[in-house]
Amino acid sequence: MTENFIFGTHPVFEAIVAQQEIDKILIQKGLRSDAIQKVAKLAREQELYIQYVPIEKLNRITRKNHQGIIAFSSMVEYQKIENILPSVYDKGETPLILILDRITDVRNIGAIARTAECTGVHAILVPVQNSAQINAEAVKSSAGAILRVPIARSLNLKKDIEFLKQSGLQVVGVSEKTQNNYTTNDFDLPTVLIMGSEEDGVSEEYLKMCDHFAKIPMLGKIASLNVSAAAAVVLYETLRQRIKE
Repeated sequence: MTENFIFGTHPVFEAIVAQQEIDKILIQKGLRSDAIQKVAKLAREQELYIQYVPIEKLNRITRKNHQGIIAFSSMVEYQKIENILPSVYDKGETPLILILDRITDVRNIGAIARTAECTGVHAILVPVQNSAQINAEAVKSSAGAILRVPIARSLNLKKDIEFLKQSGLQVVGVSEKTQNNYTTNDFDLPTVLIMGSEEDGVSEEYLKMCDHFAKIPMLGKIASLNVSAAAAVVLYETLRQRIKE
């Protein structure tokens, strides 16, 4: 599947100036030209994600003269969580925010977004680093739902979690490292759900910030569900509790 990217110092610089939605910028390791430094400085000012990589990685993406820099265009318009939350309260709705911690498979991102759209999630918050790129495959996996759910990116997830807590939301970590069955949680309250990677679960630093925990019972020999399946289980329990008969 073809990725949308631009390359070369001047095209990337102009894309940033024009405030095009950019998912990430790859810069050749060790490159110290004035032009590269100028682009990197502007990118940091715009809070864009920069990754320094070997030239071989850039060459695998394109054999054209990339000048040591490639920027990937984003298929969604990223928002800031502090701008999303007030509008939820203004509409008289109970906030439901989904945080995806280190979910790196685009198909999982897409599947989760599809369920999130169906269950009334107000925003999906993803870290800038260690998160799957929201590309054409993610859009396809979500059946287009990822274009309908606000996506917020975080440079500092701990800071954003603290903001959400101070804004009156309970933070619930979905984790097998608890005895608390997910059905015992009160999801009728303003809620942040944190889903972690399949390998390690929710990061320890974020677990420490959680107000409550939710565990999905497992009777089989396999230790855990696919993260998109786990998200669906908890999100539909949240919807069940919030639907007023």
